[in-house]
Amino acid sequence: MNINRTLSVAALALLIASGSVNAQVKRKPTPSPRNKPTAAAVAPPNVLPVDKDVIIGKLPNGLTYYIRHNEQPQKRAELYLVNKAGSVLETDAQQGLAHFTEHMAFNGTRDFPKNALVNYLQKSGVKFGADLNAYTSFDETVYQLPLPTDSATVFENGFKILANWAGYVSFDQAEIEKERGVVLEEARLRGKNAQERLSLQTLPVLLNNSRYATRLPIGQETVLKNFDAATIKSFYSDWYRPDLQAVIVVGDFDVKRVEALIKANFSGLKNPAVKKPRPDYNVAPTPGTVVKVVTDKEFPYTLAQIIVKHPHNVIRTTTGYMQSMRISLFNYMLNQRLGELQQKPEPPFLYARTSYAPLIGKQDAFSSIVVSKPDGLETAVKAAVAETERARKFGFTLTELERAKQQALVGIQNAFYERNKTNSVNYVREYTQNFLTGEAMPGIDFEYNFYVSNISKISLAEMNALAGQFISDQNRVIIVEGPDKDKDKLPNEKTILNWISTAGNGITAYVDNVTSKPLMEKEPQGSKIVSEVKDDAIGITTLTFENGLKAILKPTEFKNDQILINGSSFGGTSLASDADYTSASFAGSIVGSSGISEFNQGQLDKMLAGKDVNVSPYISELTQGIRGSSSPRDFITALQLIYLYFTQPRMDADIWKGTMLQTKALLANRGLDPQSVFQDTLSAVLSNNNFRFGATTLDRLNTADQDKSFKFYKDRFADASGFTFVVVGNFNVELIKPFLATYLGGLPSTNKKETFRNLKMYPAPGQITKTVYKGIDDKASVQMIYSGPYVFNEANNMQLDALEEILNIKLVERLREQESGIYAPGIRASYTKNPEGRYTVTIAFTCAAANVDKLVAATLDEISKIKQTGALPADIEKFAAEEARSTQVQLKQNVSWAGYLAGAVQNDQNPDDILSHVKNLENVTVQSTKETANKYLNNANLAKVILMPEKK
Repeated sequence: MNINRTLSVAALALLIASGSVNAQVKRKPTPSPRNKPTAAAVAPPNVLPVDKDVIIGKLPNGLTYYIRHNEQPQKRAELYLVNKAGSVLETDAQQGLAHFTEHMAFNGTRDFPKNALVNYLQKSGVKFGADLNAYTSFDETVYQLPLPTDSATVFENGFKILANWAGYVSFDQAEIEKERGVVLEEARLRGKNAQERLSLQTLPVLLNNSRYATRLPIGQETVLKNFDAATIKSFYSDWYRPDLQAVIVVGDFDVKRVEALIKANFSGLKNPAVKKPRPDYNVAPTPGTVVKVVTDKEFPYTLAQIIVKHPHNVIRTTTGYMQSMRISLFNYMLNQRLGELQQKPEPPFLYARTSYAPLIGKQDAFSSIVVSKPDGLETAVKAAVAETERARKFGFTLTELERAKQQALVGIQNAFYERNKTNSVNYVREYTQNFLTGEAMPGIDFEYNFYVSNISKISLAEMNALAGQFISDQNRVIIVEGPDKDKDKLPNEKTILNWISTAGNGITAYVDNVTSKPLMEKEPQGSKIVSEVKDDAIGITTLTFENGLKAILKPTEFKNDQILINGSSFGGTSLASDADYTSASFAGSIVGSSGISEFNQGQLDKMLAGKDVNVSPYISELTQGIRGSSSPRDFITALQLIYLYFTQPRMDADIWKGTMLQTKALLANRGLDPQSVFQDTLSAVLSNNNFRFGATTLDRLNTADQDKSFKFYKDRFADASGFTFVVVGNFNVELIKPFLATYLGGLPSTNKKETFRNLKMYPAPGQITKTVYKGIDDKASVQMIYSGPYVFNEANNMQLDALEEILNIKLVERLREQESGIYAPGIRASYTKNPEGRYTVTIAFTCAAANVDKLVAATLDEISKIKQTGALPADIEKFAAEEARSTQVQLKQNVSWAGYLAGAVQNDQNPDDILSHVKNLENVTVQSTKETANKYLNNANLAKVILMPEKK
């Protein structure tokens, strides 16, 4: 469960997100726009500086530009166009047209008619949706264009593309008509659910019926269906103008050349002869407290939010920066306390979080969000509110504050150490906020030095004063959401206010349960390295220890402050009997949440404060293992944690009990949610009705036994001889070998030589159609699954990957562009070697119920064309360009190498194959795509699972 999707304020981001939109609602504090100082103005003495490594300029027409040279990733650049034009600027007749304008920018401009722009970029290795994208929010529309810089023509044309978006969108009438259906289908995909229906009731209250409450970026359906070209052109001409635009370019290039390209491409843009003043909207405060209780038939949770709104704090000075540091510490400490409550044997809530953060409409908010068990809302609300009251009445402890400071320093230190390895897109986000809101951008050198010099000056008294400043019964909104069936159980306004006002009765000061003991009293004995093999082709060293364990080491310079660790062996829950499977399925997660050795999870978290280390065990269907990461300075701590998860694991009885209670609570209303019901049916089809693949049922949960679960965990980690650890990152092989010999070489070994069991969890052969009727809205979900036996090797894998992308291209063209029936298809070709060679090709989309049969038929028609004639050469060219580009980027990433090397071990592949991957792309041909489609897209072996609205 993604709990954040159930929360009203978080749901605001989901509801306003439109198209390729990722509407930015919650972000770090940002200042309001300010007029440019006149020459006579004197800057405050403590104003934050501007990062010296960014060039900021302004053209005579008012367009602002930001340029920074950055070599992460190499030979790549991020080009962004930022417009201070969002949905709040729409007239009543334009509701939804800010977002529609964004769509039209990809459907024809002066120099790139119709779909020429997308076609050109795909052939250049830029993937539509993943790389080439945009978002529209209330106050801005932002276009992103990542490009290679080793092709001068492609890179220079990128500036022409941005300029076309900025001032030369065509708004061809035929393209508008086709795009109406796409935007409406996007609204269906992202909405038409319980969360949208609830949000439409709560947002006017939360946003005080302001302009923001009536201008959600997705707009109004009647407008989207009926507007004319003149109306959308009016929005574009009014608000897409150079004095409201910025071009941001960060990457591996010559800065002077980029500045010249910006001037050449954007100086010709003109502002309207009569410019409309851009209104500055906000949300007016509300006296007192407003309570809103809402329910929905399909909403599976019961939750409450308490939002105390405050004026937005503009951060432009060192004073404001210091306050933002205090707020971060405050949020961390308060949420650590809430986290401890969830470790109790009977947690008072399913989820709770409290924070002070930006909201929207020039507001900050102190928000408490709590999701309760069925019939447990009073307990949940009082528990969450009591913690804020405890902080207000008694404050924090000195030990809590010191841990929070240590944790804050870890974050800023990591950013500082990675300053020459920071991804370009991170700078783009910072400059975007500077342009949109005036947020200071002092640069990591200043921020690091400021943190180190000033964090010790933050006193306990200052921190203890914050809760009192944040908590208020004025400008407060309380929202309660729940299922229709529980409507009579939900509190009225008087009751919920009583719960909140009495929550702090009888509370006592917080006791910080800390330990001074070390993580380990002494080092393990370890064992010798009995074999060392180097592979200079890809820069790896493979060590074998006396206990049989292997370690594959790949030192890199991709990140300065990162080491990734992944160790695994075969077995997993496949070795559990059916009777014990439910117990076994919880083993890895509960041990990973129970602490270690003699320390419970709360104590362990506190011991690790100030360290950049994260280690957790897992048990999957076929494997058991350890995932971890650390900074080089905390690598030994990571190895100690790995050793202890093998030799001294802990299964906390309180965590077990709490997990069982919370899982039962989540199951109680699962059947209300159409997507959950659909997923259960899909799981049954994909596994041939094997219960292990589906959601846990209440009956099976009641069979779970803690002792059996812990026994299964210990059995899975009793023998390290079959484990292979992959270590990737910034380290010296010779320097870490002794530590690996001590901790990994010291792990227990019995040489059982175990492997997994093949449980045959895959779709049954033949044609299968399952239709689920659930949901009150006109929203259908379709999944078409081809599957069968597979020979796993590099050649077959590449052909199936190519088929996936070619299907994606053709179905975007047919189902989205031609039929206007969907927003975006989801195509996924997957293949496995273990437990046996199998493949699946899944095609998924959301659409109107009336269009299901038509779109399924269109999909089968496109598949038939590929099977008859193969892919178009142009589509193969797009796949090859995108695959080559992504491979080049991945070869410079620790996370990609860690995953690739671990996969090579489990699949018994030669890891050197990656070096010929790009060259082998030439093996994808028209004929090979035809053969691959006929081999794997066999309609006689097709499962269709469809979610339809309930019959009326």
